Amino acid sequence: MKLLGRKRDRDEGVGASAEAGSGPGSPIGSPDGARPDAPRGSHTTDPKGRPTPKRSDAARRRKGPVAPAPMTAAEARARRKLLARPKLSRQERRADRAASRARMADRRDRMMAGEEAYLLPRDRGPIRRYVRDLVDSRRNVLGLFMPSALALLFVMFAVPQVQLYMSPAMLLLMALMAIDAILLGRKVGRLVDAKFPSNTESHWKLGLYAAGRASQMRRMRAPRPQVKRGSSVA
Repeated sequence: MKLLGRKRDRDEGVGASAEAGSGPGSPIGSPDGARPDAPRGSHTTDPKGRPTPKRSDAARRRKGPVAPAPMTAAEARARRKLLARPKLSRQERRADRAASRARMADRRDRMMAGEEAYLLPRDRGPIRRYVRDLVDSRRNVLGLFMPSALALLFVMFAVPQVQLYMSPAMLLLMALMAIDAILLGRKVGRLVDAKFPSNTESHWKLGLYAAGRASQMRRMRAPRPQVKRGSSVA
């Protein structure tokens, strides 16, 4: 009850002060709403109610005049036609698609041939080319993974009686591939250090790159092998 009484007394005091300050000579009732303690010539306003725009947004809006929005559907269609690319005939579209396919085919042929400018970033550089030649010049157990896995799956579905032996066979194949990958990675790291003394690439990355290429079938490798099997790579 005391709190309610205080609030009522305070509200009555605020109302009385508002009535007293609404006279013609009071600063509160002045039309500009200036505070009495504010210096002469100053003017205070209420907050805007919206955040100040960023400089980038303001600069983007000041880049140039913006065309007004179209008022009718006809104006919208005319603007779309103006901004759209020129329409091509059927023969021109066919010629454009044929030229695009020819460019893509030429780019792929150059990449498969091993041209440096058309290779993927992972295949660029003399070190990666040397690693590819080392992998392509030897017979790899890793390259037998895909055909061996397909053969084992075919035998498993064709002869259900041998399913008991499929798991050990797969484990043995995976063990052989792991050993071959380790030996290949160590060989690649040793030969790369001997040929490129200033090499800064880790043996781990080079070994993974060599193992990944060796696990693919020879005819499916990209870029194509540049050396034959059994040839010496200097």
